[in-house]
Amino acid sequence: MWLVLVFITLVFGLLGGAYAWTVFQKLSESSIKNDRIAELAGIIHGGAMAFLKKEYSWLAPFVGVVAVLLGILLGVGQAFAFVLGALCSAGAGYIGMHVATQANGRTAYAASDNSKDNAAGGALEVAFSGGSIVGMVVVGLGLIGLAAAYLFLNDVNVLTAFGMGASSIALFARVGGGIYTKAADVGADLVGKVEAGIPEDDPRNPAVIADNVGDNVGDIAGMGADLFESYVNAIIAAMAIGFAFSFTKDGDTLGLWGVGFPLILSSWGVLSSIVGCMMISRKAPFSDIVVSFIRLLPGMERVMDRIDHGDAAFALRTGTFAAGILMILGTLVFSLLFFFTNSISVFLSVTSGILAGILIGYVTEIYTSGDYRFVRGVAASSETGAATVILSGLSLGMISTGIPVLLICASTLLSYWLAGMFGVAVAAVGMLSITGISLSVDAYGPISDNAGGIAEMSELPGEVRKITDKLDAIGNTTAAMGKGLAIGSAALTALALFVAYSQAAGISKIDIMDPKVIVGMFLGGMLPFIFCALSIEAVSKAAQAMIEEVRRQFREIAGIMEGTGKPEYEKCVAISTHAALTQMILPGCIAIAAPILVGWLLGKEALGGLLGGAIVTGVMMAIFMSNAGGAWDNAKKYIEEGNFGGKGSRNHAAAVVGDTVGDPFKDTAGPSLNILIKLMTVVSLVLAPLF
Repeated sequence: MWLVLVFITLVFGLLGGAYAWTVFQKLSESSIKNDRIAELAGIIHGGAMAFLKKEYSWLAPFVGVVAVLLGILLGVGQAFAFVLGALCSAGAGYIGMHVATQANGRTAYAASDNSKDNAAGGALEVAFSGGSIVGMVVVGLGLIGLAAAYLFLNDVNVLTAFGMGASSIALFARVGGGIYTKAADVGADLVGKVEAGIPEDDPRNPAVIADNVGDNVGDIAGMGADLFESYVNAIIAAMAIGFAFSFTKDGDTLGLWGVGFPLILSSWGVLSSIVGCMMISRKAPFSDIVVSFIRLLPGMERVMDRIDHGDAAFALRTGTFAAGILMILGTLVFSLLFFFTNSISVFLSVTSGILAGILIGYVTEIYTSGDYRFVRGVAASSETGAATVILSGLSLGMISTGIPVLLICASTLLSYWLAGMFGVAVAAVGMLSITGISLSVDAYGPISDNAGGIAEMSELPGEVRKITDKLDAIGNTTAAMGKGLAIGSAALTALALFVAYSQAAGISKIDIMDPKVIVGMFLGGMLPFIFCALSIEAVSKAAQAMIEEVRRQFREIAGIMEGTGKPEYEKCVAISTHAALTQMILPGCIAIAAPILVGWLLGKEALGGLLGGAIVTGVMMAIFMSNAGGAWDNAKKYIEEGNFGGKGSRNHAAAVVGDTVGDPFKDTAGPSLNILIKLMTVVSLVLAPLF
């Protein structure tokens, strides 16, 4: 029976891949009938793919060395699973980058296409189509990779090495991509906007190409690898706990039923995500049939009309909610099929994770969207300068940790009370079950941002930039919501992996009165701060070099401000590339080395303390930094809309400073922390037999 479940998982993974392929084919059919847009899109595509190839060439020796060591210490199966996980993670990032850099120029052209009655709706559909390909590739590769590894190795415990490979690549990709994009972004903003007084994405700015390439490097390739590892590690943790854990009165373990249930949940999540994506975009086969059926449901005719008219925020939210509802209904059916006596307990556990994920995303929107008072308060603080903008953003980020942490705690307690640690594990799977559409919505944002940059550099009419700016503003909010979801799921997944580590290491309890455990907790609590310091310092150094280079070009290249001199874009690209590749190594190595050293020197209980300390401080720091950065970004955009003096005012300059501080918060250090805590935990789990 379990083989049937694994093959079903493989089929649904292939279904996700097939959906992505058909949408990509449809997207590729639309041509860009504007030479300047096509030229700029090609430059960005070339720069992004060149960086990614170079980054992967740096990571290949690391993967090879670790695989050899795992093969010697733990066996060939572990080495194979590690390499497969690394390849799937890298593949998710590579395909996502390729697609996004094909969709950005097409989005800009769709927004400028006067032959269409609804340019805004057309631009939304193109941008979301690109995002949906990224989302479906991630979940498709995740399920295909897990199913293949399980079929070849036939061992649940070996799958943890698959998760380790995925997490390793994701951390380097997220840190490297974050350093690249934020070095360019900070340099472009501070010199271009504040000093030179030129618009964002102005072609006269030498850092503008590096900035647009960086959006793809950090927010597409890095994010794709990030959510890939979150997705597969949640499934692996639930499978490992499900195989060994018992919540029945007679003490029987779940065995292969516990292994199969997370796979079936994830498979249904792929189908639910596809339906949600079809509601927003019509580029997939059979989408018109699905939408026609949805229109027959009570009240849905008006909903679909509103989506068709290009209401981006409403469309993205409706598609996500629809996928969530389908996921909850499917969970009820599968819980009844798998667990006859505990079906409602398991169903409610999964549902608690789904609802917690949705609520965390909504709370994140409240704290980071310009439609609410929190971001407007940060914008208002610009009246008294940059210092108060930074202080208000820091305060907002800190207080924003409260509700998400309470939601994580509530989901943890409820799911544990209902179904033990297996309930906590499947709650994490539930939270990430609709990653297909969640990541689609998230990836839509950078594509829209790139489209706006291309529109500006192509000197398209102002109404085109208004369309892309609106899409981009919504994309900033959806990206913040995606980061909130990733952080919340990281907490539950890390907790589930921690339990799996305890089982593998034979630890029944951890005594916090033990000096070694206390030392481990302090070291674990410290690591997220050291990690953030290294990544932010890397951005700072690279940004300084970028600022000096942009200033030099403005000073030395004749006619650059008049538009007659051509900036040396390639030099700014080189600065970001060098910084990203050289500075990503140390933070990534710390995440892998720390649990090995503590486990070897202080023992397995101290390693448990290390993981506990890292999970607690890592989750808090991730929420704080992501929300503070998102608030600063949208406060700047709120001012650029004409509030508090608008663009070019003193208030705007103060908000730009806040935004540049927030850039490495929300796009480098913050989102990398959820990978950090899971990578440390999964490394501990894989190496537990050695401790």
